[in-house]
Amino acid sequence: MKLNSSLYFQLCRLAGFIFILAIFVTSEAFANPHEYILANGLKIIIKEDHRSPVVVSQIWYKAGSIDELNGTTGVAHVLEHMMFKGTRNVSKGDFSKKIAAVGGRDNAFTSRDYTGYFQQLHKSNLALAMKLEADRMRNLVLTKEEFAKEIKVVMEERRLRTDDQPHALLYEKIMSVAYQSHPYRRPIVGWMSDLENMSVADTQEWYDRWYAPNNAVLVIVGDVDPKEVYFLAQKYYGNIESRPILSLALRKPQQEVVQTGIKRIEVKAPAKMPYLIMGYHAPILRDVDNDWEPYALEMLVGILDGNESARLNKELVRDQQIAISINADYDSVGRGPSMFFLNGTPSEGRSADELEAALRNEIARIASVGVTEKELSRAKAQVLSSHVFRLDSMFYQAMQIGQLESVGLSYHNLDTIINKLKAVTAKQVRDVVIKYLIDDSLTVAVLNPQLIEERDTIYPSSKLRH
Repeated sequence: MKLNSSLYFQLCRLAGFIFILAIFVTSEAFANPHEYILANGLKIIIKEDHRSPVVVSQIWYKAGSIDELNGTTGVAHVLEHMMFKGTRNVSKGDFSKKIAAVGGRDNAFTSRDYTGYFQQLHKSNLALAMKLEADRMRNLVLTKEEFAKEIKVVMEERRLRTDDQPHALLYEKIMSVAYQSHPYRRPIVGWMSDLENMSVADTQEWYDRWYAPNNAVLVIVGDVDPKEVYFLAQKYYGNIESRPILSLALRKPQQEVVQTGIKRIEVKAPAKMPYLIMGYHAPILRDVDNDWEPYALEMLVGILDGNESARLNKELVRDQQIAISINADYDSVGRGPSMFFLNGTPSEGRSADELEAALRNEIARIASVGVTEKELSRAKAQVLSSHVFRLDSMFYQAMQIGQLESVGLSYHNLDTIINKLKAVTAKQVRDVVIKYLIDDSLTVAVLNPQLIEERDTIYPSSKLRH
């Protein structure tokens, strides 16, 4: 992942200092997490951070769109919305009102691999957050009336954030083509036809199947006493019964079939400019100690798109002026297979085909002659510094822990990950380019811009949660 703020780029100029800071801060920052497991299987990870009297509470359920079935795509996200509709003990809407009343904030997120709920508030109100969250783990009330209202909100969310957003629509289409058999081919928000035919019974089945303490991780970061947090967790979560749920390791493997030739797709949508996405199938991090390719791919992102002096921006945006913007992206952490993306907008008078050819040329150059040690050192400083910057935020400390735990890795791996990133060599970067950035694993998606017609804006009938 990358930080794209101006502050990030300013700090990246202090590369030498940041590199030293990365070594020091990362080794120290995760020295204190405390881990407990309740009798019902709930895993609790508590990270002390006493810089301010604030606490972040996150509950992560190990179920996301990857676990959905055809016909009910989007149900994980729909249930996330329904989790704010009340329980046997808390009326509709009161969850967020109670958190806001004490000066806190709350929200939720659904991904391909997990679903999470969080509160950020003064440390004195942690008990309130845990009481409310534990209550809706088991006491959620799902009604036809509330579902009928909320499913319309979700459908409108899909229209606003995907159907009416050409870049998001192109990304959805390329995912559906690049993946032939893996569930990642389906959108997290769901296909519209599935949303239109979804019922409250579908959300009830999802809730009953996955929302249990033995399928969850509770992450607490902030100005807390671990023993007091454990006491609260035992008080509010301890009496919730576990359910028969397969662990991530025992769930059926869902392997993507091997691609054997380039795939292409063109999407017509109202837009001002064409847009290009190139996606290569790439490995995911499985064995933190012995894998090396995911680390090399992360460094490749930094070399191609880590800052204003990175290859793609320098060569294609500034020097050749083929593109007005260009990006590289790769996520090494997940339950399913990953992809390495190159995407960008051609300059006026240039085509998506010209941009694709230029990107191919840059990849071929690395495959032929590799990268320089100077490029690699700069990329290392940037990639490692992004890890350090996240430690300034209690919220992202919790996110980092929760994400690793929810995809089958561990927060214990954080130091190893940093050390492996520091150990990447220029040869390894070239090797992953030669192995993975090839036509047989490539899918190309092009946005063909159509005339933009003005139309009335449709506003959702309820607040979008994200």
